Amino acid sequence: MPVNPVSGAGYLLKGMRLIMQPGLRRFVLLPLLINILVFSAAIWYGVSRFESFLAWMESKVPSWLHWLDWALWPLFVLVLVIFVFYSFTLVANLLASPFNGLLAEKVELYLTGRPLHEGGGWKQALITLVPTLIGELSKLLFAALAAVPFLILFLIPGINLAAPALWFLYTAWILTLEYSDYPMGNHGLRFREMRARLRRKRVLGLGFGAATAGLTMVPVVNFIVMPSAVAGATAMWVDELSS
Repeated sequence: MPVNPVSGAGYLLKGMRLIMQPGLRRFVLLPLLINILVFSAAIWYGVSRFESFLAWMESKVPSWLHWLDWALWPLFVLVLVIFVFYSFTLVANLLASPFNGLLAEKVELYLTGRPLHEGGGWKQALITLVPTLIGELSKLLFAALAAVPFLILFLIPGINLAAPALWFLYTAWILTLEYSDYPMGNHGLRFREMRARLRRKRVLGLGFGAATAGLTMVPVVNFIVMPSAVAGATAMWVDELSS
């Protein structure tokens, strides 16, 4: 398969098809439920707080300015989408991380017919719960530190015009690291080794991450992005990165 961004995006679509397979659906349900609960809670809380703000604003401004309600809603929706994407997506991945490793294991078994190791399954996921959560926190710290140079770009006149595009590329790369860690972690690769492998096929990884970032911002579709990305990253590992 040619190494290009389209090929990378194709692995996310492949992941969507994989999670629909009868033998894999049951391993998707719990991470999917977590994702739905987190996103739904975030949206409900945001909307309720915004409606309270509008009610407060109406009590403070003259009646002829009440049309501002309709003007503020599009801005609120935009802010909500960005906030949910950058905050609660990370939280959902953190909470579902032990089960995402199990999903990656089962997807690889489905694709190759070879089990990773003896045992495994739900029992193994529970045993590795604490180490997995610690690993997720390490990835979050890495992502936060790596974001600093990109955030600085927003403050530099002239260069800040390109900052949104560069920020999107950064986000795509972080999501590629996030989801590739599940299949690679199942094989004992450390975070440093994983980054080295992905750098060898950076364009492929960016294509996968860009597609994941884009679909995460689409309402309803974002509910299945996390398990789809785990399955897609596993397929990318089997086809492109394991050797």
